Amino acid sequence: MNTTAAPHNFPRFPLIAVGGLVAFSLLMAAAGRFNGPTVSVTPSAQVQTRDLRFEDRADGSVAVIDANSGAVVDVAAPGTNGFLRATLRGLVRERKHETIGPAVPFHLTRWADGRLTLEDPTTGRKVEMEAFGETNEAVFARLLTAQQGAP
Repeated sequence: MNTTAAPHNFPRFPLIAVGGLVAFSLLMAAAGRFNGPTVSVTPSAQVQTRDLRFEDRADGSVAVIDANSGAVVDVAAPGTNGFLRATLRGLVRERKHETIGPAVPFHLTRWADGRLTLEDPTTGRKVEMEAFGETNEAVFARLLTAQQGAP
């Protein structure tokens, strides 16, 4: 008894279509990668800005200091203000990586279109606060108007 299996012929069109789709996807991904970002934000005027330094204290708190006057405008108690601490940790990590010290203040800016940004002028890194929701944005927004002489 001879039991040779007959070859199964898979239709060519689906194979060619899938191969073409994969090639097209790779081509579009490469084109997007090499042409840079396609999203841009129209520049807006600064409405309010404040230069701030952040200083770790021995008790675990973080002092927020107005860089122009040297006055403490707020203190984040130990174990609180997780968003503020996480944001600063990311910015400071970049400074340490580039061996930049804490002397240059961060720029906190409210823009005419309502956006709020925290920028590190030494690294060029900018955090758009609106991306983290209103509650987290409010943490930094209050630092724009915080009165000097806080604890």
